[in-house]
Amino acid sequence: MHTRNIITYISVLVIIGFFILSGCKKKYTPKPRGYFRIDLPEKSYQKLESGYPYSFSYPDYALIKKDSSNAHEEYWINIEYPNLNGKIHISYIQVNKNLEKILEDTRKLAYKHTIKADAINETMFIKPEKKVYGILYDIEGNAASSVQFFLTDSINNYLRGALYFNVEPNKDSLAPVLDFVKEDIIVLIESFEWK
Repeated sequence: MHTRNIITYISVLVIIGFFILSGCKKKYTPKPRGYFRIDLPEKSYQKLESGYPYSFSYPDYALIKKDSSNAHEEYWINIEYPNLNGKIHISYIQVNKNLEKILEDTRKLAYKHTIKADAINETMFIKPEKKVYGILYDIEGNAASSVQFFLTDSINNYLRGALYFNVEPNKDSLAPVLDFVKEDIIVLIESFEWK
């Protein structure tokens, strides 16, 4: 029995020695965290025109689909980015002397992201020749929606958009895709017209 304890003791020492010696070969340096490479498509646009009280340019690599969550809202759509796992939710409201309330609700929706946002930058868009006025909310940080915007003619029509990705928000990994889609949103706003 005594011999068995000695063999066990020696085996444990050999194993510990092996781990100590194998760990001493070189210093460990932590590797930076990497993200998947995302191949972004080439920019090209088409016009959304028929069947809606508004028109705008949207990317060829995106799909326009009716918003199925609100079947009673005829002009609500989603601009889906299947290869980027994201979508822009577009909602349209006919203004009925309630624009001030609608605009305040829009502002509240954008600023609900303050908890996770590092900053919220507002960019105004004013196109009196097209009767298009609006604000783009650029929400920096790990917020669920990084870009929101609204457009109105200030009398009859109002449209709101919000960008969402179907992944956990991480500003570092989403940055290239977010910048890419943000360019599309600016093209949408710049080309926007009421019918």
